Amino acid sequence: MRGKRVLVLLALLVVASVALFAQGAPEAYPSKDIEFIVSSGAGGGTDAIARKVSQLAEKDLGAAIYFVNKPGADDAVGPNLLMGAKNDGYTIGNLNYGSIINAPFTGLIKGYELSKVRFFALITQEPDALMVGKNSPYKTFDALIAAAKANPGKIRVADQGIGSRVNLLALKIQDLYGVKFNMISYQGSAPQREAILNGEVDAAITSLGDFAPILNSGDALGVIEFSSVRNAGYPTVPTSKELGLSDSLLSGSFLTLAAPAGTPDDVIAKLETAFEKAATSKEFADWSATVGVTPDFKKGAELKTFLDAKISGETKALQALKDAGVLK
Repeated sequence: MRGKRVLVLLALLVVASVALFAQGAPEAYPSKDIEFIVSSGAGGGTDAIARKVSQLAEKDLGAAIYFVNKPGADDAVGPNLLMGAKNDGYTIGNLNYGSIINAPFTGLIKGYELSKVRFFALITQEPDALMVGKNSPYKTFDALIAAAKANPGKIRVADQGIGSRVNLLALKIQDLYGVKFNMISYQGSAPQREAILNGEVDAAITSLGDFAPILNSGDALGVIEFSSVRNAGYPTVPTSKELGLSDSLLSGSFLTLAAPAGTPDDVIAKLETAFEKAATSKEFADWSATVGVTPDFKKGAELKTFLDAKISGETKALQALKDAGVLK
């Protein structure tokens, strides 16, 4: 009887071994295409950066990355979908100023919490700028301010919604110079560009990179960039620092990459490595110069320090506006 039991056990072990062998070892990541949820509409600066850096990262990942554009709600619609995605590394996305600063502050989306994503890279920083149409009479910052003083509430300036980063910048300009703009809100940079082209507004505030298509074509002009160093892609645009403006007007967005919270460390490590190589490559640097953004790769502790400082400082500014009754 004992012999029969031994034979049965051996048979079971053989069957189990064959089944295990048939299943094979766990597939190495990535073994299929990766979805990238973009927080803005197609054609904008965020979309362009996400696609370019991902195209370069694909080479090291050995997998294709496809894109799903989900704009809206302070750029939080896309990240909110990312927060609910499976944490296996096959869904990643971007978060920028709006989705990191404004969305948590305003609470537009119930259950939206940054703790539900795992940041793994900062790709670029993008100072804000003020742009006008090619036929605009306001080709300098001083000329625009003078016109705003002479015509209170008449100079139409395109922003991206009350409480948005560029809206806060416009409010700071109004306060510093004692002027009143006619602020008109658009959902992202693409409609801002259209508003400049069709004459709906006199000026627009966002990054030079967001306006790259019509800056490069000559249909728009950069009046000023609110930064301390001239943009390599648009070296003729003066900076606020050069013009002697207050440092309080230094402003800009940034683009980070994230995966759902709980994504395994080894998967994050592969994503970090691939995107770091892409974001620090000469090809990405050369391309960035043509669209007016600055590569600035950060990961790990350095990335966390950067984000913590941004969140703390900008949230305080928003709270001050809310306390003053500017924000509801």
